[in-house]
Amino acid sequence: MAAPRTVPTSRLSRFAKLGSLATGVATNMLVDGAKSALTGKGWDNKSLLLQPKNIEKLAIQLSHLRGAAMKLGQLLSMDAGDLLSPELAQLLALLRSDANPMPHKQLVAVLKEQWGDDWLARFSHIELRPFAAASIGQVHLAYKENGEQLAVKIQYPGIAKSVVSDVDNVISLLTLSRLLPKDLNIKPLISEAKAQLLAEADYTREAQYLIRYKNSLATNPHFKVPNVYPEHSTQQVLTMEYIKAEPIESITELPNSQKSFVAAQLIDLFFKEMFEFKLIQTDPNFANFHYQLDTQKIVLFDFGATREISSELSHAYLALFKAGSENNREGVLRAALHIGYFKNDLVDEYKNNVIDLFLMACEPLRSNDEFDFKNSELALKIKNAGLALSAQSQKWHTPPVDALFIHRKLAGLYLIAARLGAKIDVKTLFQHYLYRSNLHVSAF
Repeated sequence: MAAPRTVPTSRLSRFAKLGSLATGVATNMLVDGAKSALTGKGWDNKSLLLQPKNIEKLAIQLSHLRGAAMKLGQLLSMDAGDLLSPELAQLLALLRSDANPMPHKQLVAVLKEQWGDDWLARFSHIELRPFAAASIGQVHLAYKENGEQLAVKIQYPGIAKSVVSDVDNVISLLTLSRLLPKDLNIKPLISEAKAQLLAEADYTREAQYLIRYKNSLATNPHFKVPNVYPEHSTQQVLTMEYIKAEPIESITELPNSQKSFVAAQLIDLFFKEMFEFKLIQTDPNFANFHYQLDTQKIVLFDFGATREISSELSHAYLALFKAGSENNREGVLRAALHIGYFKNDLVDEYKNNVIDLFLMACEPLRSNDEFDFKNSELALKIKNAGLALSAQSQKWHTPPVDALFIHRKLAGLYLIAARLGAKIDVKTLFQHYLYRSNLHVSAF
């Protein structure tokens, strides 16, 4: 884990971080530009700006802000995908790594603010060094008097108050640095990033979603969701049952049949979320999925990015997947229009390319046998199709925000299935929900 580093809490101190970053990058450009000019290579602002050391400096400084800076990077990297430049993709990959934890003094100040001066009396012991640290908060191990272990997620100070200004400042920086594509309309993403970050900063909301998932999966033998301890939770502290489990990507040595079963359950859970729960945890980060070797249960963590899905949207995606499973282009187009994927002024050529991309993503639904995620070129084909679309940037249309989050989740699950080398009968999994649905998908 990275070394502790104080989280800047005031708007001024957070803005100063960005100011010092801009100054540092500008200094690098001046020095290297002068060297380049003296050697007769000329002066190219963009190539000077996008040097690896400037990209790394940008990533390190943004990660020190935690919160909006890191989460925005994660959202953009997942949602805009191949529309981003390689340089920005590199920056956002760095932002997805673990954040620096808070120093002990700042941590104690947060706990006193949330739990009062007698915060130590709540447990027999709490570890001051976190066992996990990410964009919004860090997680500590605590012990009750009876020896029961708890996981205490503590939010970094100032995160909730700084969301709007942080997002605006980071976008301004990325725009000025020309790291964002000129033709990419990210206004819907920016607005949604702010709303999503504000929602994720409310641990009371996350606790409610966690409880809803636990209730929804209460009779499912394949999943485990931690208990919540409301008496030890606040808007910025979430206390849960500590569950010992292995990260999902570390189970690659298990038998192939077991790995395939785990990945199949995750895809089946996606269908449950879309068509039964009408509630989807949209963050497919590998760290949110763990596995218990002894019980053979998948453990679900982190419900901050959970979104409600309307019945209308659920219906539209059922129709989209059904049409995709039948290779029905007209059906995919009708469903995509209903979702709100196309503007009226988009040309047919572009619509056809997007439909090709949808049909590509539905390839596992058309396989009559188990789909081999490891040896399939599906991810590469989707990437190449995305690059082809990005070349038509003047026609690019930002999809509905809910659609972005849904696609983000499904793409992440495909990556997990590929990482585990899974072979899955996705068609049969989906048909179970299609046949059970009372919705008349033929109406599309």
